[in-house]
Amino acid sequence: MERLVLACGGEAVNSVDDLTPDCLGWAGLVYEHVLGEDKYTFVENVRHPHSCTILIKGPNDHTIAQIKDAVRDGLRAVKNTIEDEAVILGAGAFEVAARQHLINEVKKTVQGRAQLGVEAFADALLVVPKTLAENSGLDTQDVIIGLTGEHDRGNIVGLNQQTGEPMDPQMEGIFDNYSVKRQIINS
Repeated sequence: MERLVLACGGEAVNSVDDLTPDCLGWAGLVYEHVLGEDKYTFVENVRHPHSCTILIKGPNDHTIAQIKDAVRDGLRAVKNTIEDEAVILGAGAFEVAARQHLINEVKKTVQGRAQLGVEAFADALLVVPKTLAENSGLDTQDVIIGLTGEHDRGNIVGLNQQTGEPMDPQMEGIFDNYSVKRQIINS
């Protein structure tokens, strides 16, 4: 009942004697539908929903599980973005930029074996763009050379998995969650 109030507005009352026009919510369509052996009540076209249910159907349990995982991951990404109030450029752009900063700037500020540590960590960051390239059937070395070269020319770039060329992830709308990326780096 609480979720119905969140979806439609209004307020829950215990008796019809307590019912007033102020208690009412609004929905454009309410109907009952039978799916399999179960009856479901659908409430649609609500004005200001604060709750909803997503009905996932599929031909078999495996497909339904995959769809549920994809929807859950997408909703979690939206939740993280809202909570973080920030995103990071995706397509490997962050990793390339961080690696180049470590190699071109930070490595110069340390001496001795610490330089090797900076270089090792910097190179480890390239796992993401290398994996993107490999999963796309691209030559990883060519991709990394292209990305780092383009970054050194002053461009923030990620990998276009279709062409293998550097591209601006912001223009393509490719972002990663800040909190997820922070956790990956801290691990």
